[in-house]
Amino acid sequence: MLVLFVLLDLGYTFVQAYQLPLEGDLPSIVLPAPDCRQVLQDPFGWGALTRDEVYVAPNRFFAHASMVSYFKSVPFALQRITNPINSIYAACALFAVGVQALLLYILGVYITGTYRLSRFNIWLAIALLVPLFQISGYNDQMGIIDRAITYTFFYAFPMTLLLLLLLPFYQAAYYGQPLRISWPGRIALVGLMVVLAFNGAIITGVVAVLFFGIALHWIIRQWQSGSGLSVGQRLIRLVQVPVLPVVMLGLFTVLCLYSLYIGLSEKESSEHVLPLWDRYARIPSGIAWQFRKPGLPILIGAALINGFIVRRLVPPSPGRQRVLRIFGWLGLFALVYLLLLPLGGYRQYRPLIIRRDSILPIILGIMFFYGLSSYFLLHQLPALFRRRYIAWLVVLSSFYLITDTLFLTDNNTCERQGLERLAQATEPIVRVSAECAVMSWWKINRPEYSETNAQLLEYWGITKGKKLYYHEGW
Repeated sequence: MLVLFVLLDLGYTFVQAYQLPLEGDLPSIVLPAPDCRQVLQDPFGWGALTRDEVYVAPNRFFAHASMVSYFKSVPFALQRITNPINSIYAACALFAVGVQALLLYILGVYITGTYRLSRFNIWLAIALLVPLFQISGYNDQMGIIDRAITYTFFYAFPMTLLLLLLLPFYQAAYYGQPLRISWPGRIALVGLMVVLAFNGAIITGVVAVLFFGIALHWIIRQWQSGSGLSVGQRLIRLVQVPVLPVVMLGLFTVLCLYSLYIGLSEKESSEHVLPLWDRYARIPSGIAWQFRKPGLPILIGAALINGFIVRRLVPPSPGRQRVLRIFGWLGLFALVYLLLLPLGGYRQYRPLIIRRDSILPIILGIMFFYGLSSYFLLHQLPALFRRRYIAWLVVLSSFYLITDTLFLTDNNTCERQGLERLAQATEPIVRVSAECAVMSWWKINRPEYSETNAQLLEYWGITKGKKLYYHEGW
């Protein structure tokens, strides 16, 4: 039943994602447009480092390359079973579902400690998290899979890969065991580190905060464990660190610091500047915006309730202490991350600094703790309390499932009509309906502004020849 529930929800997600319209960043990145070409020719930002060049996304090579590779291959494979227009929407939906499925599995492993899908426990953990993934409903507050496919490539996908990379380190720390990784595994992790370091600011920001916390935790623990020793002996204990995790995480840190540095040459950041104090002043408004609907506040409340129940109703044990310790560290991570967030610069499309994509690591942390604590309580609560707790989980899950509607009102029906109009057109410049944008953030008022879009539509085989277009009445 749990497997069926999860698979049905993934199918539900596909139907929802298949209805989403395309967005304006997609054609510029995939074709690519002239301003997005340099990053593909300079993967590691040598131009920004050695020649002080300023261009689009100098530290996001793998984010751009993954989109180019995906959308220049998968749609053509899908065109064997469907028409070119459907193939684009299907490719977007398949990627969204794939990221969600992988993320659910990885979080399930974090919660249960098992990789085996034949185990009941991992499906239970995944089922606890499934209702929290919102494409409709409260997507604007707590959406992991973004309604714009580019943001799923740039945020949810690399965050999923980061969790995969950190998984062996987390399990070693959680169970108090030495880190053991084979040489092929080490090489694979180093390769993944390179990919993630050059995937944009979200990863480098998370790594900076997270690894600072790890170092702080290590120093505090080693200092406390040296009680009764002299100051010199305590200092000696501090430098007696496990070599493998320090070398690997240290390498990742260096890569991320370099990525942060070349990211200072990002063109968009230099064009839109807001004083640092003004950015901090907007943080309260950003938090209030995220709390304007009940989706995220209820999730935070559920996580806090779980922490309270663990503390009050579960007898002391190593497992209980680990859950509460994770709760404390996640709270500290969220606080430090929010305080450092304005340092990442300003974007006009994110005027309040805080938005679901910029705080995605915090949202994932809340979801993880909710899943971990719920799973722990289902196994540790006395029978009487467990039955009541299960009823509460059913009510909470039903709330999120009901709000995440299957059929979207702001769907791609109008955009599809525009694409079909272009596909059938014989003239080189086509006028389309002004009711909605077509593969753009806004309606196009002059044909020459559709140049990149027209080239990509021709490449995909949607149009026969390049068809520039503009919106009627604009």
